[in-house]
Amino acid sequence: MPYLSCPKCRHQPLPENQAFPAACPGCGVIFAKLGEAIARVAATPAAPAETDLPMEEQKLTARDGVLATLFHVPDQIDKLNWYGRIGALVIFLLWTFFIWRDMDIPAGNAGSGFLHIILTPFHEAGHYLIFRWFGQFIMTLGGTMGQHLFAIVLGGALLWKRRDPFGAAIFLWVLGFSVSDMGVYMYDAFDPQLMLLDGRTGADSDGHDWQNIFGDLGLLKRARAIGIFFGGFGKAIMVAGLAWAAWMIWLQKARLSDSPFAETNLD
Repeated sequence: MPYLSCPKCRHQPLPENQAFPAACPGCGVIFAKLGEAIARVAATPAAPAETDLPMEEQKLTARDGVLATLFHVPDQIDKLNWYGRIGALVIFLLWTFFIWRDMDIPAGNAGSGFLHIILTPFHEAGHYLIFRWFGQFIMTLGGTMGQHLFAIVLGGALLWKRRDPFGAAIFLWVLGFSVSDMGVYMYDAFDPQLMLLDGRTGADSDGHDWQNIFGDLGLLKRARAIGIFFGGFGKAIMVAGLAWAAWMIWLQKARLSDSPFAETNLD
């Protein structure tokens, strides 16, 4: 069947006889060759879209993609970087030991004043820069969410943008400490003793986040139990981060290279 208008440029009228070598007066495309190209495309079987796959296969595909990201290893690993990661892991293992040795939730000690100070600006930013627009309750909760987001956002950026699971594992460890630090604050809500940034305790002011949150939720009497739980949960997250980092070092061992540019082009 002859074309009524050119499929490429929509020019019309066209010659009645469109056999080779007849061409469009507008763009010059040869009708016979255009027909052959259209026929080849029509005859090529289309690859099934992911949404056309059975539900179980979709789940497997998504799971495999997540696992490939969580445990991604470049084709080559710079040996110097690899030894550096081993050194970093040893440091964080020792640091974990000292943090846990000093951690005392009932006494108000998260185990590392240094990390607590690092998290404090992000805690305050959560209150006043990020969550202040969502009402008083969310703004109060936003301090804790802000310090957690610090670790989550940076770890996520390393994992999904840089494809660096080892770096993400270290920030998972930081998130674990942040959760334990939150446990200290939660425990203190029942009988506030911790000194707040304004120099007063929650007993002397209305500035204690978790005293306000638990009060609004009717959970103030359970504050100590909740604080102990999250103190332990934070430790579990720290262990998960260290285990993930150690596993990545083990996976990378098989791909060591002496080239200093081995990891320059991350795939």
